[in-house]
Amino acid sequence: MAPRHYHLIGIGGTAMASLAGLLQAKGYRVTGSDERVYPPTSELLARLGIPYAEGYRPENLEPRPDIVVVGNAITRGNPELETVLDRKLRFASAPATIREEFLWERHVLAVAGTHGKTTTTSLLAWLLEAAGLEPSFLIGGVAENFGSSFRLRPTRFFVLEADEYDSAFFDKGPKMWHYLPDTAVVTNVEFDHADIYRDEIAYRFAFARFVHLVPRRGRVIAGWESAAVRDIAKAALAPVEPFGLGDGRELVWRATDLDVRPEGTRFRVWHGKQEWGTVETPLVGEFNVRNCLAAIAAAASVGADPERLREGLRTFRSVKRRMEVRGEAGGVLVIDDFAHHPTAVRETLRALRQRYPGRRLVAVFEPRSYTAQRREMQPLYARAFDDADVVVLASLFRPERYDAATALDPQALVEAWRAEGREAYYVPTADEIVAFLAPRLRPGDVVAVLSNGDFGGLHDKLLARLRERFVTPAT
Repeated sequence: MAPRHYHLIGIGGTAMASLAGLLQAKGYRVTGSDERVYPPTSELLARLGIPYAEGYRPENLEPRPDIVVVGNAITRGNPELETVLDRKLRFASAPATIREEFLWERHVLAVAGTHGKTTTTSLLAWLLEAAGLEPSFLIGGVAENFGSSFRLRPTRFFVLEADEYDSAFFDKGPKMWHYLPDTAVVTNVEFDHADIYRDEIAYRFAFARFVHLVPRRGRVIAGWESAAVRDIAKAALAPVEPFGLGDGRELVWRATDLDVRPEGTRFRVWHGKQEWGTVETPLVGEFNVRNCLAAIAAAASVGADPERLREGLRTFRSVKRRMEVRGEAGGVLVIDDFAHHPTAVRETLRALRQRYPGRRLVAVFEPRSYTAQRREMQPLYARAFDDADVVVLASLFRPERYDAATALDPQALVEAWRAEGREAYYVPTADEIVAFLAPRLRPGDVVAVLSNGDFGGLHDKLLARLRERFVTPAT
């Protein structure tokens, strides 16, 4: 009997390509299509031997697949989707497919929250691995310890990043509602995705329903320093374990005595009134200590050995695009980070200041996400770059989508930074930023490139130009 055939429309997305890998690992035939597929997704699909078509066409659906998975970026009018509907082919969203194929028979540890999801999910997967539990996982980034964003194992545990973005054109509810959480982590909640949620009330409701799905035998690990999370946790029928920094009496898991150094962070962990142990991690920044606490609490909830968890924390290697060193040229270090929300930007720059003390920190920011390009975010961004010595702001991504009256004003934001005495520049495009920065950077500088997209390949272009500038002439 031939294996089930899945066809993924929009296979070039990070999550869709990872799902393709999981389905293949289960023994299914997998094909796909997308308008354009770029590295690293194209490299992943080639390595897995998963064929895909570039361009959306009816003939991509021949031979007839058993199930078509429709990516959440696919909308009505797409010629391939229209053929699916005309022929009444069976179709499903990606999160529904994940649930039906991988989650019903497993203990699901699902990590949700506005910030820290990917790092916490990666860390949790690695902690369970260090504890010998060999979890399956699906993560929104490449976990450096595994060299992958997904893995399927015939074991009990499945670690999953639970995204609040919408599921598909026919299912505007968040992906995380599909994921059957047994252990749910909510790191923090702060209004985001204004293109999906009409206001903060709707955004909070998405997380409240998520924790409401946890069975009474399960566990909710809640970031208690977030007022929104404290409110959302009221929806849980499962036991709630608050975590946070300091000595809060309500905290079940807490961290104290933080010692942040360039090479990492050391801190004490308490479980209730008992000291759980002293932890060392290569991660820096208070926000990463919170991520560590969340992962420790979730791993402990399924019986993981404390000593092995402490070793896992020490050997964790983070995630691609989270304070990732992309290269160094002429003594200039270029860092890539996914941060785009004002809070994430602020915490990332604060952590970089701790990791590279005494060095000039140059922040290059692309306001790319829908939320980042809204006018009401402007005052928050004005305060988010306090740890940067120099700020370079790019233009809005696809500005034609926004009304000038409601969109962020890049020039006004630069003027606000300058009024506070900060060196700030508005340089619209990636190529212009490279041309502007390359002659001005000096040995010892740290350049933090902040964007939730590829930013026009700015990282590699800047490094190439710096190598040209600093290359030692032949004698």
